[in-house]
Amino acid sequence: MTDPGLDLERNQRFIGLLARTEHIVRRFARGLLPGGDGLDDVLQETALEAWKKFSDFESNELGGTANDFACWVCVIARYKVLSYQRDRSRDRIVFRDELLAELADLALGGLGSQEDELNAVEDCLEKMGEKSRRLLLSVHRCGDSVAKIAEETQKKPRQLYYQINLLRSALLDCVRMRMAED
Repeated sequence: MTDPGLDLERNQRFIGLLARTEHIVRRFARGLLPGGDGLDDVLQETALEAWKKFSDFESNELGGTANDFACWVCVIARYKVLSYQRDRSRDRIVFRDELLAELADLALGGLGSQEDELNAVEDCLEKMGEKSRRLLLSVHRCGDSVAKIAEETQKKPRQLYYQINLLRSALLDCVRMRMAED
């Protein structure tokens, strides 16, 4: 009989890794499915299969990092997409297995760089002042807007949009420098 404490710890580790990497696996699977049809079904099947085989991941000395887990789950997702495609091969738009394999290989190769880019963006945003960061992100946040900030700061919205463009350029330069360092 297994120790309930170990089972709880294992469950928490799996759920934590899955939650941290779900966006990566979703993006990966979406890239393999034309139109995104069946994406949720594939992701659910992938999560179930990953749970069933989690002991393989733990015992396989993959390093156990979130990135390793994401790559491992993406391989499972690749096969779930193939299975989904075969099950629906009567549909009009279905990728050939060879094309799907090539797309999967390309997407798997880019996983690490996407995480590096995301980290670089987060670091560069952290370096910005609070006002600049709020202004830059206001166009992407619900409840915050350039018009609202213009009213608060008594500036014209056009001035703020110009400032946003400058901040975007500075953010891009910062991210490029960070990526070049790595």
